[in-house]
Amino acid sequence: MKTTAAVIHEAGKPLELVELDVAPPAEGEVLVRYTHAGLCHSDLHVMQGDMKGWLPLVLGHEGAGVVEDVGPGVTRVVPGDHFVCSFIPSCGHCHWCATGQQAICDMGANIMRGFLPGESWPLSGPAGRYGAMCMLGTFSQYGVIHQSSAVRIDPDLPLDKAALVGCGVPTGWGAATRAADVRPGDTVLVYGTGGIGINAVQGARHAGAQYVIAVDPVAGKREAALQFGATHAVGTADEARELSFSLTHGVGAAKAIVTVGIMTAEVVSEAFDAIGKAGVVVLVALGEFDARTIDVSGTVATLWKKTIRGSLFGDCNPTTDIPKLLGLYRTGDLQLDGLVTKTYSLDQVNEGYADLVDGHNLRGLIVHEH
Repeated sequence: MKTTAAVIHEAGKPLELVELDVAPPAEGEVLVRYTHAGLCHSDLHVMQGDMKGWLPLVLGHEGAGVVEDVGPGVTRVVPGDHFVCSFIPSCGHCHWCATGQQAICDMGANIMRGFLPGESWPLSGPAGRYGAMCMLGTFSQYGVIHQSSAVRIDPDLPLDKAALVGCGVPTGWGAATRAADVRPGDTVLVYGTGGIGINAVQGARHAGAQYVIAVDPVAGKREAALQFGATHAVGTADEARELSFSLTHGVGAAKAIVTVGIMTAEVVSEAFDAIGKAGVVVLVALGEFDARTIDVSGTVATLWKKTIRGSLFGDCNPTTDIPKLLGLYRTGDLQLDGLVTKTYSLDQVNEGYADLVDGHNLRGLIVHEH
């Protein structure tokens, strides 16, 4: 089978469309037809060289589509099923899955190495082997993924909305509801209200936060945050800190969630300073892998019982939480319809990322043609 895919060959260069061969699915693998793919900032980190992995690499790790065929031993899906990709696989039997921490499944250790479990390379082309971002490569018309990355969904759900629940929605929503453990009455700061932060806003409000303060320099994103549940929206960290202490009569924010495009020591310190005693900072953003981005007073952390912690995939369980979030969408408790700012064809993928960098989109979405 042939497919057209958007490929990165070298960091710092635009994506190129390449025709690739797709091998039949092997043991535990699933042949899929992607219908939609989200333009997430994590792929941009790969394009810019912040995150390093196998090259050439088919990018895209947020998507949905239809199962075309399955290999031997596949039990999670059957041909014809509609599915959402989970950018973190869930094997179900490693130490982390067995202890309820599927977001750090051991199978996820290889998501930047290009191959599927068992060192399977289903994509090939002019440069030989082609890897797939997060073992998915959703910027392709077709792909072969491991069944641990496929979550079956109800066929009546719109795939363009469902695609968003493979990464950005649970990562932001869970950062608030799980990692930060937002409680009724809390004051919550969300730094960066793009495709992930906007869902942290939604999650915080759903969890009962009294005040949700969105922090973003882009006016359009501040306006969107207010539409998605923020009670306040400011353009700078200084404004956010002042507001958090003013609203709480000097107590400070209970939780701060950092979802900016590039994590820096400055924004982590700003979040740390804006929380009050026993407050929690949740780091969701990424940056250069070896960069030192935490530079705060350990003494203050000790004396004021402050916590800084990371969160991947919002601490969610893909197998159960993706359907759960789609259930909340059905009941109107989770907004998905307004998340996509603009749609693109696959050959417009570089335009989509230019729009992301310029701050135009909450989420761009590729609509695949077949």
